[in-house]
Amino acid sequence: MAKWLIDPGHGGVDSGASYKGRRECDDVLKLSLRVGELLKNNNENVYYTRSIDTTISLAERSNKENNGNYDYFISIHRNAYQPEIAKGFEIHVYANGGVAEQLANKVNSEVVKNGFVNRGIKISNFHVLRETKSPAILVEVGFIDNTSDNNIFDSKFEQIAQSIVKGCLLQIGKSISINSNSLNNNEVYYRCVAGSFKEKRNAEVRKDELISKGYKDTFIEVYKVK
Repeated sequence: MAKWLIDPGHGGVDSGASYKGRRECDDVLKLSLRVGELLKNNNENVYYTRSIDTTISLAERSNKENNGNYDYFISIHRNAYQPEIAKGFEIHVYANGGVAEQLANKVNSEVVKNGFVNRGIKISNFHVLRETKSPAILVEVGFIDNTSDNNIFDSKFEQIAQSIVKGCLLQIGKSISINSNSLNNNEVYYRCVAGSFKEKRNAEVRKDELISKGYKDTFIEVYKVK
């Protein structure tokens, strides 16, 4: 069992990249929460730098990691360049040859199976990679300004989340366990919403109630009414 800090990029006043009304901060928060749920379902300890759409500085992100004795730091982003020009999945690490690169290779190998162009592992001097103590990776889950990447992100959202978790668990010598009532990649499912709440605490109470009744795949999804 490891202790994971999941870092959904941007948030609050910093929406990150955007394209045709789609915001990076929303996509990565949704994906981060699902990755965290899957890790928890596999008996891992999971924490977040943010779990709602709020502003968090780079220093606050790295300080949280440095003060928490985490085993791994996973920052989740979406890329952008010029509309419809670049596409693909890539992972950034601070340096070659360490545990972070091992983790990056495992996650990359799993995620690109979903149809993303493989842009590989890149060495980058990003704050959240440089200033964190634990092995840290920053994943760019396709280009938000590329329609084909957005189609993969949307149509294979669950598979992508599972792929990230598969790579993480491989790093610590585990295989992913998916509950029998989890999504099947080859079938169509219909999501049942059990309430929308203005206060996060009320959503958490409803989630706990459903889990206690056997609905183990219950998770909180953050959205903004437009």
